[in-house]
Amino acid sequence: MKNIFNQLNTNEILDRIDQLRPNSQPRWGKMDVAQMLAHCSSFQDIAMGNSTSARSWIGILIGKFVKPIVYNDKPLPKNMSTIPTLIIVDKREFEIEKEILKQKIIMFQSNGPEKCTKHPHPFFGKLTSEEWGKCIYKHLDHHLKQFDV
Repeated sequence: MKNIFNQLNTNEILDRIDQLRPNSQPRWGKMDVAQMLAHCSSFQDIAMGNSTSARSWIGILIGKFVKPIVYNDKPLPKNMSTIPTLIIVDKREFEIEKEILKQKIIMFQSNGPEKCTKHPHPFFGKLTSEEWGKCIYKHLDHHLKQFDV
């Protein structure tokens, strides 16, 4: 499984982000491309420990049982629910959001697993840094596929 802590995987993600355009259209979902970039940045903030989100009651109940949905090589399901605090509905500026996300990915990767958050994932609970690295890659991959890159 790919991991954002692997430099080749990070380079691949950054190259795919560079293929996005302000008018890129989603194949599913409600966010436009700038909102998607902001959403991914918000998730990066959680993984880096710059923000936290309370565990949902459903995540507490079933999070560890559905964790295998993420930690395998299968694509994430389209239109799966997200952490409510990561839903972006306001207008965002594409170029700004693109650069912010790229810088957060670079920082997360260069800081390495030892600087990964110790806070639990809002749905899955406690994750190792290895699991965070895989989760970040898979989340970014999911949204880049959403916009055909």
